[in-house]
Amino acid sequence: MERLRTTRWIATVTSIWIQCSCGSSYTFSVYSSELKSTQAYDQSTLDTVSVFKDIGANAGVLSGLLYSSVTLGNPRLGGPWVVHVAGAVQCFLGYFLMWASVVGLIYRPPVPLMCLFMFLAAHSQTFFNTANVVTGIHNFPDYGGTIVGIMKGFLGLSGAILIQVYDTVCKGKPSTYILMLALLPTFVSLVLMFCVRIYKATTGDDKKHLNGFSAVALIIAGYLMVMIILENIFTLPLWARISTLILLLLLLVSPLGIAIKAQKEDLRRLPQMDSIHSNLLTENAEQITSPKFSTAEDPIENNVLLSGESQVQATSDENMQLDEENLNLLQAMRTVNFWLLFIAMICGMGSGLATINNMSQIGESLSYTTVEINSLVSLWSIWNFLGRFGAGYVSDYLLHTRGLARPLLMAITLATMTVGHIVIASGFPGNLYIGSILVGICYGSQWSLMPTITSDIYGVGHMGTIFNTIAIASPVGSYIFSVRLIGYIYDKEASGEDDTCYGTRCFMLSFLIMASVALFGFLVAVALFFRTKRFYQLVVLRRLVHYPN
Repeated sequence: MERLRTTRWIATVTSIWIQCSCGSSYTFSVYSSELKSTQAYDQSTLDTVSVFKDIGANAGVLSGLLYSSVTLGNPRLGGPWVVHVAGAVQCFLGYFLMWASVVGLIYRPPVPLMCLFMFLAAHSQTFFNTANVVTGIHNFPDYGGTIVGIMKGFLGLSGAILIQVYDTVCKGKPSTYILMLALLPTFVSLVLMFCVRIYKATTGDDKKHLNGFSAVALIIAGYLMVMIILENIFTLPLWARISTLILLLLLLVSPLGIAIKAQKEDLRRLPQMDSIHSNLLTENAEQITSPKFSTAEDPIENNVLLSGESQVQATSDENMQLDEENLNLLQAMRTVNFWLLFIAMICGMGSGLATINNMSQIGESLSYTTVEINSLVSLWSIWNFLGRFGAGYVSDYLLHTRGLARPLLMAITLATMTVGHIVIASGFPGNLYIGSILVGICYGSQWSLMPTITSDIYGVGHMGTIFNTIAIASPVGSYIFSVRLIGYIYDKEASGEDDTCYGTRCFMLSFLIMASVALFGFLVAVALFFRTKRFYQLVVLRRLVHYPN
């Protein structure tokens, strides 16, 4: 039993390491030119392959179904490791076959087959992510926002981490990088997958150690931000790149020390907890056998009875709310809250993803230098991380200390995203930096808030399936805003032989429209907040051991 109480910390650390290795879909730009040249693609064909990357990285319904099937049944027949195996197989096959095509090991595949390779490679990310995120919520149910923020945050940083490895190990060799993507995430997940397990036991001091993981994440994010800026300004020699990579790896190992310390404290706390539990049982037994409990004439007991009667209506209301808990995907899709959350994510995730997909073109139209554009694109991963990590942490804080439902923070971030889109649309010098920070942070926050709200409303049993279905809103929204809105207006405003566009007119109308969309998402999130406000008060807060009732 002691082992069950402590190894969830090791499970968290191994999940963090897997998350750091599996964000390869964020590094498509590293090898896209190599893929285009070796396969003789035009830009439209390359964009088609990229679309299948986005679909694969976000369509995680199968990973959720697999996770539910291997964790809700007999645990001896499976566990999260099964989901990791499925992800590892897809990761290896997708990237290995892609690498074999690029280097000529196999004959150049037709475009649909290459799209399948890309889909498999990106789809593996949903399996790794689902196994780590949902297991984390199982192990730390009182701090779902914090643990989701940590897992999603490290996934957001993984792109920058993998690029640091690429710059040190095989810079200038994108084909070798594709092979690395086939081997590294597969190896890491297969080696560590048996450590990622569900542990039901809880302790009383989780928050302190989770904050330690959060502090490490912030330090790594700051370190990567400095490295990104330096590499975009200076050309670092090989010895400097090796040194910086070693320091990065040491930072990534540091969560293990936090986990070991947490385990030791849990072991010291166990005898005290057992003693307290024994005393409570003795006191309860004495109270039950006391004559005082056999009569209703005692005034204190009368008050208790009256209080119990006054709680009947509240209990009835709670039971009505509980009907929405632990629903499967099809049942959840019949509820209004599911579609409110889905629409809000189309507005937030869709417009945010469309922004980063067009960041380079926006910079070019506003006459930013290549160094400035590269910095904007590279730093997006940092803002994305801050949103993912910060929203999870803040939502837990507001829920535990103020009793505020998480959809309120979602509404606030969507309102802030509205401002970010307007800032970008203005086109004033320097505003692209400010706007990208606002949109990047708010975009990242949706990836922490949406899964956590899903687990709050529908329970953790089928969470993986439900939140991965809602995540499809991201590529759907991205297609609508990137292709049907931004691309259409840009082509309409473009002039010259190369169909390029310069000036604020290229993107102003598009971002004003996306600002309106984000504002609509804000209103939808507000509606979700008022619909779930009572549910959070009656049900969610009562689940929390550490909520000050």
